[in-house]
Amino acid sequence: MNEYLFKFPKEWQFNIGDTIDIWIKAFSRDHREAFTAIKSVVIGSIKGINWMLSIIPWWLLILAIMILGWRVSGKKRTGVLYGAMLFFVGSSGLWSHMLETLSIVIAAVILSIIMGFPLGILIAMNKRAEGIIRPILDLMQTMPTFVYLVPAVILFSTGKTPALMATTIYSIVPMIRMTSHGITHVDTEVVEAAKAFGSTTLQALVKVQIPQAMSTIMTGVNQTIMMAMSMVVTCALIGANGLGMEILLATNRTEMGKALMPGISIVVVAIILDRLTQGLVKKEEAEQQ
Repeated sequence: MNEYLFKFPKEWQFNIGDTIDIWIKAFSRDHREAFTAIKSVVIGSIKGINWMLSIIPWWLLILAIMILGWRVSGKKRTGVLYGAMLFFVGSSGLWSHMLETLSIVIAAVILSIIMGFPLGILIAMNKRAEGIIRPILDLMQTMPTFVYLVPAVILFSTGKTPALMATTIYSIVPMIRMTSHGITHVDTEVVEAAKAFGSTTLQALVKVQIPQAMSTIMTGVNQTIMMAMSMVVTCALIGANGLGMEILLATNRTEMGKALMPGISIVVVAIILDRLTQGLVKKEEAEQQ
C-alpha cells in the first residue's frame, strides 16, 4: 500500500518511446530513396551558398559589410567597427569556418521564410488553422533543442542535412508568429477602406496588410536569424562543420583557448547580422510613419 502512496504504480506506467523509435526507423527505411534525394538537394544548396560566399574575396566582403553597416546605421564608425570585427575573425584563422556556418544559417533562414511566411498569413486569416498550428508552435518553441537532432539524424544520417532540418524547425517559429502578429494588428479601418474601394481579400492582403506589417515581419526575420545562429554549436554534435565544430573539438580536448576564438567569432557574426537586420527594421518603421 505504501508503494502506491509514495511511488507511482508500475502497472499504470507506459513507454511509448520505443514505439515511436520503431515507427521512425521503419519510416526512414521505407522512404530511403526520398530522403536520399532530399539530402542531395540540401547538400547541393548549402554547398552552392558556401561556394558563392567563398568566391567573394575576403577584403571585398569586409568592405561590403562596412558599407552596408554605414548605410543602415548612418554612422561611418559603425561600418568600420563591423569591418574590424570581421577582420578579427579572419585573423583568427576561422574565415572558412565562418563561411561554412553562414551557409547553413542562410539556408535555414531562407527555408524558414519560405515556409514560415505563408503559414503566418494562414494563421492570421484562418481561425481554425490558428487553433491547430499555434499549439504545435508552442511545442516547437519549448521543446529542448537536442530533441530535434534525434529524428533528423535517424532520417538523414549525420552531416549538414540534419543540421539544416533541426535549425529550420527551431528557427521557423518566430517567423510564423511575427508574420501572423503583424498582419493581425494592421489597422482594421485601413483594411476596410481598401475593401470598400473594391479590393478583394487577396488584394487587401498583398497591397495593404503585408506592407503595413512589414516592420513586424522583418523583426521575425531578425529573430529567425538569431535563433539559427544559436543552433550552430548544437548542430556540431551531429556533424555540421563550421565554427560550432571547432568549439566542440576544443571542448572535447579541454582546450579553452581554442574554444574561445570560434566562440567569439560566432558572437561577432551574430552581432553583425542582428544590427544589420534591426537597422532595416527601423528604416521600415520610419518609412511607414
